[in-house]
Amino acid sequence: MADLKIQNVNMEKSENLQSHRTEGFSSSETLVVRRGAPLRISLQLEGRPFDPQTDSLRIKVMLGRLYVVMPVTFPMNASSSDWKAYFDPKGLNLQKPSILLSSPASAPVGCYGLQLCAFSQGGKKTFAFSRFVLLCNPWCREDAVYIPFEDQREEYIQNDSGLLFKGTSINIVSRPWSFDQFEPGVLEASLNLLQVSPLHQRNKEEDYLNRSNPVYIGRVVSAMINSEDDRGVLKGKWEGDYKDGVDPSWWTGSGDILRQWAESGYRPVKYGQCWVFAAVMCTVMRALGIPCRVVTNFNSAHDTNGNLVIEEFYSETGKKLNRSADSIWNFHVWVECWMTRPDLGSGMDGWQALDPTPQERSGGVFCCGPAPVAAVKDRRIDLLYDIPFVYAAVNADIHTVIVSKGQVIRYSTDTEKVGSLICTKAVGLPRPQNVTGDYKHIKSTSRQSPTSTLSSRHSTISEASTLSRGSSRGVLVLLSLDKAPVAGEPVLFTVKVINKQRVAKAMKVHVNAQAKEYNHSASETIWENHGVVQLAPMEVKLIHQQIPPAQYEIVGGENLINLAVVLEDLASHEQVLASEEFNIASPRLTIQVENEDSIVLYKKQAAIVTFTNSFAHPVSGILTVAGAGLIQGKVHFRMLAVRPGSSVSQRITFIPNMVGTKMLQASLPLSDTNSTITGFRMVSVGRA
Repeated sequence: MADLKIQNVNMEKSENLQSHRTEGFSSSETLVVRRGAPLRISLQLEGRPFDPQTDSLRIKVMLGRLYVVMPVTFPMNASSSDWKAYFDPKGLNLQKPSILLSSPASAPVGCYGLQLCAFSQGGKKTFAFSRFVLLCNPWCREDAVYIPFEDQREEYIQNDSGLLFKGTSINIVSRPWSFDQFEPGVLEASLNLLQVSPLHQRNKEEDYLNRSNPVYIGRVVSAMINSEDDRGVLKGKWEGDYKDGVDPSWWTGSGDILRQWAESGYRPVKYGQCWVFAAVMCTVMRALGIPCRVVTNFNSAHDTNGNLVIEEFYSETGKKLNRSADSIWNFHVWVECWMTRPDLGSGMDGWQALDPTPQERSGGVFCCGPAPVAAVKDRRIDLLYDIPFVYAAVNADIHTVIVSKGQVIRYSTDTEKVGSLICTKAVGLPRPQNVTGDYKHIKSTSRQSPTSTLSSRHSTISEASTLSRGSSRGVLVLLSLDKAPVAGEPVLFTVKVINKQRVAKAMKVHVNAQAKEYNHSASETIWENHGVVQLAPMEVKLIHQQIPPAQYEIVGGENLINLAVVLEDLASHEQVLASEEFNIASPRLTIQVENEDSIVLYKKQAAIVTFTNSFAHPVSGILTVAGAGLIQGKVHFRMLAVRPGSSVSQRITFIPNMVGTKMLQASLPLSDTNSTITGFRMVSVGRA
């Protein structure tokens, strides 16, 4: 009788990618599947057919030095917590046996080796080898990352593009981002991130076993996205120049960052700031199969001493002073991942906050979370992980102090400004979704923008927005923007002064505007105005003010301004302050796609990107156009000296290589203003 030999192993890539919803990873050389679901393997035997009476098959699955060996059996009901392999009852061809290999829903994530061994009568053996990558499975009910709604799985696992939200809570800026989790090299870099981590290097077997738990994976990834303690992905930098790296505002997606990190031998990529750290972490978590979304907290407190109080100091003329180690960031960006928390008891499952931006150490390293959002809301600071830090970021009080000649002359408290708006991208829609109520018990909505009506393409300010108010026994002052500030136009705002007493008053008025970075105290004064206003008894007076473009165009960066007004009663010398920070919306790039209702796979398409210069001076820069699933790599065009009020257009072509809704995005860093102009267009790609 002829010997039984395995001639070939077919991992049935096309079928398995489809059944495991991993078709986006089709360019990967290794089959990518999800745990808790069977994958099909077909064998081509040589010599003779398989004889169930005398022959047997055995499969060995290996992750590093860990392994499990199992016989290939005929179908039976077995525990879903064990690895098992059985012949496919639907197609039992003894010359070409088809095997279903099923992993537990709690199997560790990683790149597995697969060994098949055929035993024939007399003990003769023949071997065959293959490999596969195993990811978490949010479609599997037994998996700790199971999320029950298909539209959420589509958004938080499969969507390879999205929006990051920046600016201020009254004037949100949508920043397009390409997560790139299906782009070549990104999954490999995400898996290598786990391998390079100190925990893996310290004890490989223990690390592999712990990778069954998304809580553990989240902490490892949070630590490895920054490079403070390890060979992590990104080096942070928040001030100075970026000549030896890339300005954080120039990044448009995660793929370039992760590939550069991997190809450099795991040297940190320069540079990142909070939204870059968070976006790259979102990419890695989605690639590993863990539902993830990027979250922005507006007016985010950085409480260094844990007392839940941030002190802000002003001079008697309205200039903000840098006198505190604590600070309020105009926005701070982190991620949320969806998972169960059996380690914490009931009620803690669901969204968990993780922050890869290096700020505070957790367990001795720079990482944060996963902190259950439900625990943050209920101030369960006794639970793991890092809940006090996240709680302070969204709940701290602000104590505002006016000082003169070293003496405190006015003191007030604001309990609502911090965490005034927390938002993420809405499921299936290019606009923000307000999730503030998930993090805190909301006392008042007076500071929150109506995000349900926000446009994806334009910054929006709530109508009749009152930025800030201050009150004393005799006078009430309110500060409000007349409309959302736009680059190239004057900033129009109104100071409303109300005399609450039945006596006339003479008031000194000091208005001060300072440039600021989103994560620092205000810096130099860019505009100020001083005067005296006379108030009749019980009179209400409106003082209209404007800041010319020439004054604020030196700001750059996030286009943020700290605006304050101080009123002083000339008779009593009592003072009252109103202040707020706002951003000036940059112009947007517009993208028009030709024949956008008939875009199909592998057919050349065209789009036109247009920039209109609304600045008061000529600008230039390099236009970059990208789109995961639409364009291989990026295309660049130089734009030279666009005059004020002029427009320039660039036609680009692209060939879609993935079906679904994709983002075509454009970015234009302006060399003249230290600003980056962006735009995007969602494109629906059908099958040919």
